[in-house]
Amino acid sequence: MQRMTRRRELLGHVAGALTGLAFVGCGLVRPALSQAPQRRREVVMNGKRVRTIDVHAHCHVPEANALMDLKVQLPSLVISPERTKVMDEQGIDIEALSINPIFWSKADPDLAGQVVKLQNEKLAEICAAQPDRFVGLASVALQHPDLAAEQLEYAVKQLGLRGALIGGSVNGEELSDPKFRSFWSKAEQLGVLIFIHPQGTAELSASGRLHPQGDGEHRRDLDQRHVEVLGDRRHD
Repeated sequence: MQRMTRRRELLGHVAGALTGLAFVGCGLVRPALSQAPQRRREVVMNGKRVRTIDVHAHCHVPEANALMDLKVQLPSLVISPERTKVMDEQGIDIEALSINPIFWSKADPDLAGQVVKLQNEKLAEICAAQPDRFVGLASVALQHPDLAAEQLEYAVKQLGLRGALIGGSVNGEELSDPKFRSFWSKAEQLGVLIFIHPQGTAELSASGRLHPQGDGEHRRDLDQRHVEVLGDRRHD
């Protein structure tokens, strides 16, 4: 019960500074920023105002991208104070910020450590400035499991982040592989949420385990990852 309470607290505290972040969609581009101030849109259920939380809100830290010689994917969405106006238009009270781990997943420990440290510290800075709109999910270098476990602990205990986002696999390796045991053990010890981001499943096509088609690919990938991680007895 205590663990469930702690996970609910994930979205009870939010924060965010707007400078230095670029929000990017998962295949979707958000509407253009509003030019005129307006009252926050409210979501009502059964006559009661409810808090609306977007747990799948990606962002990029341009400084971290620069370490990997990458440009911000959507420069037009580099954040200014206008960001909250978009959230208000959409009726979003809180966004859980995370960074899709696709561009540092093959980096060596030193470079991956620099990228993750910069991203997590920036998220923590953001999450200290506007605690009513944003909460942060940490980045980790899961291709180096022991390092990832250390990064998660530091992000949660020292930076105040509320969990982490990881991909649906790690360079073709299953999340249930015993090599990742140290990371999962640390997450369980900390009692934090781990967001498993759906990915394509090209690495599994040869095995015939999945046959993704059309728009259902991401959903089937995520379902498969949950089965692998939650159902694999190697984590008992």
